[in-house]
Amino acid sequence: MKKLLTTLRRLYRNAPISQKLFLAFSLMIAIPAVVVSSLFIRSQENQLYKEAMAEGSNHVARMNERLRSRLELLENASSTALTQKSFVDFIHSGMRGDGLRLVKFKQNQYEQMHNIIQSHAMISSLSFYVDNPDVYEIWPEIYHYSKFWPQDYWMTLRDEGGAAFRLFSFKDGADTLSYYRLVRLQGQQQRLPTIMEIRARHNVLFSDLLEDSGRDFFTVIMDSADASRNVYLPGHVFPQKAGEKLDDILSRTHEQLNVLEQKAPIEVHSGDQTYYALYRYIAPLNAYVVDIASRQALMKGPRDGYLLVIAITSSVLLLMLLLVSRMTRRIFRRLEKVLGSMRKVRRGQLDAKIDTGLGANETGDEIDYVAVSYNSMLDEIQQLMTQVVDKQLIAKNAQLHSLHSQINSHFLYNALESIRMRAEVERQPAIAGALVSLGSLLRYSMQWRSDTVALSEELANIRSYIRFINFMEGGSTELSADLPPEVQRYRIPKMCMQPIVENAVHHAAPSGGSIQITISVRVENDSLLLIEIRDDGAGVAPRMLDSLQSVLRGDSDTPIISSSSGLGLDNVHKRLQLHYGTDCGLWISSVQGEYTCVTLRLPWENENLGGW
Repeated sequence: MKKLLTTLRRLYRNAPISQKLFLAFSLMIAIPAVVVSSLFIRSQENQLYKEAMAEGSNHVARMNERLRSRLELLENASSTALTQKSFVDFIHSGMRGDGLRLVKFKQNQYEQMHNIIQSHAMISSLSFYVDNPDVYEIWPEIYHYSKFWPQDYWMTLRDEGGAAFRLFSFKDGADTLSYYRLVRLQGQQQRLPTIMEIRARHNVLFSDLLEDSGRDFFTVIMDSADASRNVYLPGHVFPQKAGEKLDDILSRTHEQLNVLEQKAPIEVHSGDQTYYALYRYIAPLNAYVVDIASRQALMKGPRDGYLLVIAITSSVLLLMLLLVSRMTRRIFRRLEKVLGSMRKVRRGQLDAKIDTGLGANETGDEIDYVAVSYNSMLDEIQQLMTQVVDKQLIAKNAQLHSLHSQINSHFLYNALESIRMRAEVERQPAIAGALVSLGSLLRYSMQWRSDTVALSEELANIRSYIRFINFMEGGSTELSADLPPEVQRYRIPKMCMQPIVENAVHHAAPSGGSIQITISVRVENDSLLLIEIRDDGAGVAPRMLDSLQSVLRGDSDTPIISSSSGLGLDNVHKRLQLHYGTDCGLWISSVQGEYTCVTLRLPWENENLGGW
C-alpha cells in the first residue's frame, strides 16, 4: 500500500499543471455527485428490497394456504373412499368363489368407487394394496400387497398416525405426489395390512401455483430431507438463466431452511451472484414452498440509475475539460517557453534567455515577472560561476602550499633541534651517520619539483627516517617493505606515507622498546590501490579509534593531531581527497595491545601493474 501511494504521489508530481487542474475540478464535481447518487440509489435499493420481501412473503403465505387446502382435498377424498365399507369388505373376501358376486361388485361397489375418483380432478389414480391371496387384479385400483414397495412402509404409516404424504410417490415418483393411508390391519400376524394410495400429477396439482406470472421470484417446492427432490416450472426465466448453477443455488438454499425461522428471508451466495429466498414449511407434505430471486433482478431498477449518473458526470467532466483546456492553453503556452529555456540551461546553454516581448515600461503579469527574473538570474549565474571557479583554484593552490609548508617547517624544526641536543650531550662519531640520513630527509622534503613521486622514492625517504629515529632515540624500530619492482614505480603524493610511519614510531612503540612496521600493497575491485602500513605496537584505545574513524568519514569537524611533531593525519587525508576525490583517503583499524593498521586508498590507474 505504501509503495502504491508513493507511485501515485510521484505520478501526480510529474503530471502537467493542466492535468492537475482538471483532476481538481473533476474531484470537486465527481465526488459529491457520486456520494449523493450512491446515497439515493442505496435508499431506493433498501425500499425496493423491503417491498420485494413483503411481496414474496405474502406470496409464499398464499402458496402455503392453497397447498394445504389441496392436501386437505386429497385427505377428504380418501375419507370418502373409505366410507364405501362394502367395497373394502369385498376386496378382503374370497373374490374367486362366486363369479356372479364378482359381476355385481363391478356394477355396484366398484363403479361407486370409480365415480368418487373421477369426481376429483386432481386425483390421477387410486389403488388398494391387499394381503389377500384370493384378490382379483383385474382392475387398476386393486392389487395384491406383494405389488407394493417398500413392503415395510406400513410401519412408517402406523408411526405417523396411519396416513402420510410424499412429494414423490413410490410409483411414478418422477412427476407424481401421493397420499398413503392404512385401511385395515389384519387380525392374523402373518398377514400384512391394507394400504390405500392416492396419486396426483404434479402438473395438475401445482399447475396454477407454479405458473410464470412475470414476477422476479421463482417458486419451487422442496422436500425437507433432500434438496434434489423438488418441483418447479422448468419454463420459468430463473432456471433458464441459472443453467447449471440451479442445483447449487437450490442446494445452498436448502441448507439454510429452518422451520423455526421461516418468516425471515435468507441470503444465498452462489458464484458471484447473491440470491434472496422466502419460504414456508408445509407440515403435512414435509416440504417447503420457497420463493427465490436474484439480487441483480430485484435491484435492476436502481442500478440503471448508475448508468444515468455516470453518463451525466462524464458529460459534465468533458465539458469542464474543454473549458479548462481553452482557458489554460494560452497560459501554458507561455510557461512552455520558460520550460524550454530551462531545458537548454540544463544542457549547459546559459545564454538561453526568454523573449518576453515587453516594452521598456511594461511589467506584464506573473508569468512575465517570472521570465524577467529568470533572465536576470542567468546573468548572475554566469558571473558567480566565474568567481567560484577562480576562488576554487586559488583555495586549492593555497591549501596545497600550506600543507607543504606545514610539513616542511615542522619536520625540519624538530629534526634539527633533536640533533643539536644529542650532539651537545653525547659528542659521538655516530652523529655523522645521522647527518647523512638527515640530509636525505631534508633534500627530499624541501625539493618539490612535483606533487607526486614514485613509491620507491617515498619508501627510501621512510628508511632514512627510520635510521635517523633509531639513532636519535636509541630504539630498534624495524621496517619491512618487500614490494615488487613494478609497484615501486607507481606514483603517489609526496610525503603521504612518512607522517603515518612517524605516528607509529612515536605512539605505537613502548617506552625504550621497539616495533615492527610492515608496508604492503593490494588492489581492490580493479579501481583502488590500497597501501597498508601496519605496526605491532600498543594499538589505539577504542574511544580514540572511534573518534579518528568519525573524522575520516567526515562525521566530525575536530582535526586529528596524532604525531609528536604536530603533524596531523588529517592533513594527509585531506590532501589525498583534494588530489583524487572523496573515494580516496585514509582509514584506520586497530586492536589495543595488538596492532594498528593505516590504509591509504589511491586510484588504480597504472595499467602496467596488473597481475601481482
